Amino acid sequence: MPIVARLDELGKPAWIALMILGFFVWWPLGLATLAFIIGRGRITYSNGRGMSRWWGPADQIRPAGTWWQPSPRPSGNRAFDEYRQDTLRRLEEEKREFQEFLRRLRMAKDKAEFDQFMADRRTRSATSSSQSSDPSPSQNSLSV
Repeated sequence: MPIVARLDELGKPAWIALMILGFFVWWPLGLATLAFIIGRGRITYSNGRGMSRWWGPADQIRPAGTWWQPSPRPSGNRAFDEYRQDTLRRLEEEKREFQEFLRRLRMAKDKAEFDQFMADRRTRSATSSSQSSDPSPSQNSLSV
Protein backbone atom coordinates (compact mmCIF):
# COMPACT_ATOMS: atom_id res chain seq x y z
CA MET A 1 0.00 0.00 0.00
CA PRO A 2 1.47 3.41 -0.97
CA ILE A 3 2.30 5.81 1.83
CA VAL A 4 -0.17 8.44 0.55
CA ALA A 5 -3.06 5.98 0.75
CA ARG A 6 -1.97 4.90 4.23
CA LEU A 7 -1.82 8.51 5.43
CA ASP A 8 -5.26 9.15 3.89
CA GLU A 9 -6.63 6.23 5.92
CA LEU A 10 -5.16 7.67 9.11
CA GLY A 11 -6.68 11.09 8.34
CA LYS A 12 -5.73 14.71 8.93
CA PRO A 13 -3.64 14.16 12.07
CA ALA A 14 -1.28 11.88 10.12
CA TRP A 15 -0.74 14.51 7.41
CA ILE A 16 -0.16 17.22 10.00
CA ALA A 17 2.29 15.01 11.90
CA LEU A 18 4.17 14.22 8.67
CA MET A 19 4.42 17.92 7.86
CA ILE A 20 5.72 18.78 11.36
CA LEU A 21 8.18 15.89 11.22
CA GLY A 22 9.34 17.18 7.82
CA PHE A 23 9.99 20.63 9.31
CA PHE A 24 11.99 19.05 12.15
CA VAL A 25 14.12 16.95 9.82
CA TRP A 26 14.78 19.58 7.14
CA TRP A 27 12.65 22.70 6.59
CA PRO A 28 12.39 22.35 2.77
CA LEU A 29 10.99 18.83 3.31
CA GLY A 30 8.30 20.22 5.62
CA LEU A 31 7.54 22.96 3.13
CA ALA A 32 7.26 20.44 0.30
CA THR A 33 4.92 18.33 2.42
CA LEU A 34 2.79 21.38 3.17
CA ALA A 35 2.63 22.26 -0.55
CA PHE A 36 1.62 18.67 -1.35
CA ILE A 37 -1.09 18.70 1.33
CA ILE A 38 -2.55 21.98 0.10
CA GLY A 39 -2.13 21.20 -3.58
CA ARG A 40 -3.74 17.77 -3.42
CA GLY A 41 -6.49 18.88 -1.05
CA ARG A 42 -5.59 16.32 1.62
CA ILE A 43 -6.87 18.56 4.40
CA THR A 44 -10.35 19.76 3.54
CA TYR A 45 -13.49 20.66 5.34
CA SER A 46 -15.81 17.74 6.00
CA ASN A 47 -18.26 18.72 3.26
CA GLY A 48 -15.45 18.86 0.69
CA ARG A 49 -15.61 22.59 -0.08
CA GLY A 50 -12.01 23.18 1.00
CA MET A 51 -11.07 26.81 1.49
CA SER A 52 -14.41 28.06 0.25
CA ARG A 53 -15.74 27.53 3.76
CA TRP A 54 -13.54 30.46 4.78
CA TRP A 55 -14.19 32.73 1.81
CA GLY A 56 -17.87 31.91 1.18
CA PRO A 57 -19.23 33.70 4.27
CA ALA A 58 -16.82 36.59 3.77
CA ASP A 59 -18.21 37.18 0.28
CA GLN A 60 -21.72 37.30 1.69
CA ILE A 61 -20.93 39.91 4.36
CA ARG A 62 -18.61 42.06 2.25
CA PRO A 63 -20.11 45.49 1.58
CA ALA A 64 -21.55 46.04 -1.88
CA GLY A 65 -19.24 48.92 -2.77
CA THR A 66 -15.58 49.03 -1.84
CA TRP A 67 -12.69 51.27 -2.80
CA TRP A 68 -11.33 48.74 -5.28
CA GLN A 69 -14.73 48.22 -6.88
CA PRO A 70 -15.78 51.52 -8.51
CA SER A 71 -19.20 50.33 -9.62
CA PRO A 72 -20.92 48.73 -6.64
CA ARG A 73 -22.98 45.61 -7.05
CA PRO A 74 -26.73 46.00 -6.83
CA SER A 75 -28.12 45.24 -3.40
CA GLY A 76 -31.35 43.77 -4.72
CA ASN A 77 -33.42 46.70 -3.45
CA ARG A 78 -33.99 49.02 -6.39
CA ALA A 79 -35.07 52.01 -4.30
CA PHE A 80 -31.95 51.75 -2.17
CA ASP A 81 -29.73 51.38 -5.24
CA GLU A 82 -31.21 54.57 -6.74
CA TYR A 83 -30.80 56.41 -3.44
CA ARG A 84 -27.20 55.23 -3.18
CA GLN A 85 -26.42 56.32 -6.76
CA ASP A 86 -27.98 59.75 -6.14
CA THR A 87 -26.08 60.14 -2.88
CA LEU A 88 -22.78 59.11 -4.45
CA ARG A 89 -23.39 61.48 -7.37
CA ARG A 90 -24.20 64.32 -4.95
CA LEU A 91 -21.11 63.58 -2.87
CA GLU A 92 -18.91 63.60 -5.97
CA GLU A 93 -20.37 66.96 -6.97
CA GLU A 94 -19.81 68.36 -3.47
CA LYS A 95 -16.25 67.04 -3.57
CA ARG A 96 -15.59 68.82 -6.88
CA GLU A 97 -17.14 72.04 -5.54
CA PHE A 98 -15.07 71.83 -2.36
CA GLN A 99 -11.87 71.22 -4.31
CA GLU A 100 -12.67 74.23 -6.47
CA PHE A 101 -13.31 76.29 -3.32
CA LEU A 102 -9.95 75.19 -1.89
CA ARG A 103 -8.24 76.09 -5.16
CA ARG A 104 -9.78 79.57 -5.10
CA LEU A 105 -8.89 79.95 -1.42
CA ARG A 106 -5.26 79.01 -2.08
CA MET A 107 -5.18 81.38 -5.03
CA ALA A 108 -6.54 84.25 -2.91
CA LYS A 109 -4.04 83.51 -0.15
CA ASP A 110 -1.18 83.38 -2.65
CA LYS A 111 -2.34 86.64 -4.19
CA ALA A 112 -2.54 88.32 -0.77
CA GLU A 113 0.96 87.09 0.12
CA PHE A 114 2.31 88.28 -3.24
CA ASP A 115 0.64 91.69 -2.87
CA GLN A 116 2.13 92.01 0.63
CA PHE A 117 5.55 91.06 -0.72
CA MET A 118 5.32 93.63 -3.50
CA ALA A 119 4.18 96.34 -1.07
CA ASP A 120 7.10 95.57 1.26
CA ARG A 121 9.47 95.60 -1.70
CA ARG A 122 8.17 98.95 -2.88
CA THR A 123 8.59 100.50 0.58
CA ARG A 124 12.12 99.08 0.88
CA SER A 125 13.14 100.32 -2.54
CA ALA A 126 11.59 103.74 -1.90
CA THR A 127 13.42 104.00 1.42
CA SER A 128 16.74 102.90 -0.07
CA SER A 129 16.43 105.24 -3.06
CA SER A 130 15.68 108.23 -0.83
CA GLN A 131 18.74 107.42 1.28
CA SER A 132 21.02 107.13 -1.77
CA SER A 133 19.88 110.42 -3.29
CA ASP A 134 20.16 112.34 0.00
CA PRO A 135 23.55 111.50 1.53
CA SER A 136 23.79 111.70 5.28
CA PRO A 137 26.24 114.15 7.01
CA SER A 138 28.43 111.32 8.23
CA GLN A 139 29.12 110.26 4.66
CA ASN A 140 30.10 113.85 3.71
CA SER A 141 32.62 114.11 6.51
CA LEU A 142 34.33 110.97 5.35
CA SER A 143 34.79 112.18 1.84
CA VAL A 144 36.57 115.38 2.89
